Amino acid sequence: MFLLQFALVLLCILIGARIGGIGLGVMGGVGLAILSFGFDLKPTSPPIDVMLMIMAVVSAAAAMQAAGGLNYMIKIATRILRKNPKYITFLAPAVTYIFTIFAGTGHVAYSVLPVIAEVSRHNGIRPERPLSMAVIASQFSIVASPIAAAVVACVAYLEPQGITLTNVLSVTIPSTTLGIALACVFVNKMGKELKDDPHYQQLLKDPAYAENNVTLLDEEKMEVTKEAKISVSLFLLGALLVVIMGAFPNLRPSFDGKAMGMAHTIEIIMLTIGAFIILTCKPDGNKITQGSVFHAGMRAIVAIFGIAWLGDTLTTAHLAEVKEAVSGLVEFAPWTFALALFALSVMVNSQGATTAVLVPLGISLGLPPYVIIATFVAVNGYFFIPNYGPIIASIDFDTTGTTRIGKYIFNHSFMIPGLLSLIFSLIFGFVFAGLFL
Repeated sequence: MFLLQFALVLLCILIGARIGGIGLGVMGGVGLAILSFGFDLKPTSPPIDVMLMIMAVVSAAAAMQAAGGLNYMIKIATRILRKNPKYITFLAPAVTYIFTIFAGTGHVAYSVLPVIAEVSRHNGIRPERPLSMAVIASQFSIVASPIAAAVVACVAYLEPQGITLTNVLSVTIPSTTLGIALACVFVNKMGKELKDDPHYQQLLKDPAYAENNVTLLDEEKMEVTKEAKISVSLFLLGALLVVIMGAFPNLRPSFDGKAMGMAHTIEIIMLTIGAFIILTCKPDGNKITQGSVFHAGMRAIVAIFGIAWLGDTLTTAHLAEVKEAVSGLVEFAPWTFALALFALSVMVNSQGATTAVLVPLGISLGLPPYVIIATFVAVNGYFFIPNYGPIIASIDFDTTGTTRIGKYIFNHSFMIPGLLSLIFSLIFGFVFAGLFL
């Protein structure tokens, strides 16, 4: 029954990807209707916080775009990238990796995805490359973040065996940094160049597309106003505040003895930044909601609403069977613990939940701490099925169409970058675990 229902989820993703636009979201609704009315599966709660985080970030980014800020950022980035434009595939994931380490959540990537997409396109670089690696880096750096729920949980479970936070980070930080960097070398050659991509070249022949997506390779042609510079400063301030609040929870207000969650923190900060941009820069209100950033963000929200909700409903209903299968796999061969972590993370879409389920299981089965830490990066299986928020958002932000879900679902833009990053990080993980543990 699980396999039948899982096939249904994949079919909905496939059809939704073919429809385009809000197709992923509405097809998720179709899948939920079949699971709930046809199979009597109880729907879980929709991913409200993820949707609201995107909405808050997109509101601020759209206001910045309407104020001319996006053009200003593109102008600055173009000057830097002109010397070595190929480096954006390395620089973009470096930014999201650092953001996530300090914020403790990969969702901070939303704030830079539209900038990465536009900078790439304006420089004739295939956006699929930096966008895919930026999203993968934002996921993988969770295990390198001292404040991420998954890392905190892992340390708590391994502490009785003498493992500290420093022990874990001494393996996860260098292994993921080198693993992602090495993957970037290969991804930097992935796909055709924009000038040779038939789909993009066909898009350029459409007058409506050409008018709305003008490519100005000469940054001097981009008009930059005082308001544009202010809007960028405010937007970057918002991103910095998110990182600081994530790194120092004591700066957040406490309720019932706990610091306010990062989801609410991101939402409040970015909505406030959006308000400040509107109040100080006074962009045209219609331009805010008519811009490409706003449209792409809203499509991503609808897509996440349906598909992520559908996937979570399926995995929650079958969590017991998944746990049982994973237990048998680890008992058979300890090295397969990485496969178990990966498989469960694909199902539950949560590094923290995967850690909470499998690390205690690994300990009870007698796995050495170095094996658990070396394979810890495998909790990042989000990319395998393209229903994770930043994945969907980056697909919508890429107006060239190079970042996409493939004909057979699994041949999407994030599969090769994700698998390469995972394999390299696991190899380096065992190397550094052997050196430091």
